[in-house]
Amino acid sequence: MDLSFYTSYLSEEIRDEGREQGREQGRAQGSAAAILTVLEQRGLTVTDAVRERVEHCDDPDTLHRWLKRAVTAATTEEVFAGEDA
Repeated sequence: MDLSFYTSYLSEEIRDEGREQGREQGRAQGSAAAILTVLEQRGLTVTDAVRERVEHCDDPDTLHRWLKRAVTAATTEEVFAGEDA
């Protein structure tokens, strides 16, 4: 059985891409968790819809913007103000 594929440049490239995707997903999950924690600790309402929206977002810029807003927003709705659902 030829196993050379598993040690080839192409297989290394594929594994590296997979690792990077995993790191990106981990960062997004961490950001989402931080947003939800801030909202909850501030006593703001975190509905199922809000939780789902935050947890399903994978754009790092959007998550960062929401996190900054979560720190000072008077309501959960302010975190998403001006953005499509």
